[in-house]
Amino acid sequence: MSDQESAVSWAVVVNDEDQYSIWRDDREPPAGWRRTGTSGPREQCLDHIREVWTDLRPLSLRQRMER
Repeated sequence: MSDQESAVSWAVVVNDEDQYSIWRDDREPPAGWRRTGTSGPREQCLDHIREVWTDLRPLSLRQRMER
């Protein structure tokens, strides 16, 4: 990773299906995505996602399966 890449701050974002990703902190997330409040270095954000996103099924699928 270059010095330039390591200087970039990232934000954890989530969509309506409870799917997580990272997005550059200095940019607005794309339509349908919102910030979770976690930001920082890339690896820190990815570690956070690994910790909180334990069920990779989309929310709509989880809800259908619960019925």
